[in-house]
Amino acid sequence: MKMPKVWEILEKFKSICSRHGWKASENEDLIRVGDEYHNFLYARNVHPSSFKKIASSRKCAVQEGLAYKVVEAAYTAWLFLEPPSKALLREILENPEFYGHIALYDLSPLLEGKNLCAKINETESLVFQEFENFLERELNVKFEAIKLSGGRLLLNDVTIES
Repeated sequence: MKMPKVWEILEKFKSICSRHGWKASENEDLIRVGDEYHNFLYARNVHPSSFKKIASSRKCAVQEGLAYKVVEAAYTAWLFLEPPSKALLREILENPEFYGHIALYDLSPLLEGKNLCAKINETESLVFQEFENFLERELNVKFEAIKLSGGRLLLNDVTIES
């Protein structure tokens, strides 16, 4: 089975968000639920310092008609096309303020035809929970949680200390 590209997956997910009464942005990878924005960012990889700046800012642009406005994203999901580096995972671990509003999905196995993906999601985002359900239903994706535990990240038998 040919795996769709990440942007195709997001477009399909955005198309079903209206069933929940959520508003999906036509031009950005944003879902609005009430006054909260749930942002999706995808990247091959990102330097830890860039990640920290973007994650700390929480700002994103939204097009309204011909104009743009800057809003604060309540939640941001990072969709990685390559496994995130240990340095990036360490950056998340060392900044517990990220835990409540950042989710991370390593979707690189999908590009290799596999279906077991790693994730960090300790948010309360209903959109991200539905995104995970969508991936499980539509693409048979299984998730393995990267656990945040006492100053350590745990994935499989790999431990990353802060």
